[in-house]
Amino acid sequence: MKTNKDLIIKGIKYLAYTLVLMFTAPVVLYQAFKNTEHSFYIPVLIVGCILAISAIAMGFYSIKILLDGIFTSNK
Repeated sequence: MKTNKDLIIKGIKYLAYTLVLMFTAPVVLYQAFKNTEHSFYIPVLIVGCILAISAIAMGFYSIKILLDGIFTSNK
């Protein structure tokens, strides 16, 4: 069983992006909930929710790419 090194590297890069999103989303959400009286409360909350959802989706996608690189052969 051979591995596809290009897909493994791509999966690791996406995992790095996921890690950034995993730290950015809670910070943005915390800032939104901390400043509920501010006029930008709703836009910041929406951006935080979008970042959180994308962190989850990017995590699944990066793990899928990583597993495809490990378990598929290089043809």
